[in-house]
Amino acid sequence: MAAAATEPVTASTTAAEPLMMRALRGDAVERPPVWMMRQAGRYMKVYQDLCKKHTTFRERSENVNLAVEISLQPWLAFKPDGVILFSDILTPLTGMNIPFDITAGKGPVIAEPIRTLEQVKQVTKLDAEGACPFVGESLRILRKEVGNEAAVLGFVGAPFTLATYIVEGGSSKSFAHIKKMAFASPEVLHALLDKLADNVADYVRYQADAGAQVVQIFDSWASHLSPQDFDVFSGPYIKKVIDSVKKTHPSLPIILYISGSGGLMERMAAANPDIISIDQSVDIVDGIKRVGSGFAIQGNMDPGVLFGSKDVIEARVLDTIRRAKSQGVRHIMNLGHGVLPGTPEENVAHYFEVARTAHERL
Repeated sequence: MAAAATEPVTASTTAAEPLMMRALRGDAVERPPVWMMRQAGRYMKVYQDLCKKHTTFRERSENVNLAVEISLQPWLAFKPDGVILFSDILTPLTGMNIPFDITAGKGPVIAEPIRTLEQVKQVTKLDAEGACPFVGESLRILRKEVGNEAAVLGFVGAPFTLATYIVEGGSSKSFAHIKKMAFASPEVLHALLDKLADNVADYVRYQADAGAQVVQIFDSWASHLSPQDFDVFSGPYIKKVIDSVKKTHPSLPIILYISGSGGLMERMAAANPDIISIDQSVDIVDGIKRVGSGFAIQGNMDPGVLFGSKDVIEARVLDTIRRAKSQGVRHIMNLGHGVLPGTPEENVAHYFEVARTAHERL
């Protein structure tokens, strides 16, 4: 039986903690922990088969049994050191009075984009347990299923990235609406970002209390801001989330990931996450030097490498681990972005096998 919703899930004391938790704490470990962003999903045949019966993304991510099954698919196949909840960064929006849908071929759709201060005032405080009980229940089950064999990860969208969907009405290539708001009506955008930051912090806490041992913040679209505008519209709100969470959950490891983060590394460090996830646009050694001491590092193999030969994959995995190790940092082996559709499953299996045996190969 799952733990009661109000009871924070704690790890068993009868077995060693997951490798990821020990590595992040700074314990001596024989190899870096390994997982992949988007490791559950469309490149796996078992997921494709499940989608034929359960055709909508929201059904798959908001039905507890399905979300747990999908989250566990890569763990059962490849035994990564991290099992991340199958969900979406937009999931909590319904609990903020922002209806949305995710449609095949189009992605997220918000039928009534928020573009005025009056609309921002209608955004409500998030009651995560009331709005997203399936998230908490899924995390509790995942903790019981994987035990101490892997860490369970939750994730959230950063305020600015959530705002892009809310203001644009969905995905965008130009981000014209949110940029217009930023420079023509900045008070509206700041009011929205402030509310989102409070709600995202509450959502992180909810996931942690339900069993997430690590939480990753995705600011997927922050690189579409200039560095100076990142300092106004993104960075302060990420920091607000992290600072708020740390007041109640000081030991919760928080990862910050920004796609295309080459111009933002130092600014990511200023938000003070525990782990900085470096994408493939940044040389990992340069990235480590740029963020400075005190951070664990995640990344950063190009997901395209997984289309290569097994020799190519092995060489790149080992090179990534070797180069991170040369800087003396705590390291989580990962991709620089999510695994790509069409990636051969046998190549993913080889990636994990090489990473798990890296200490024998280096």
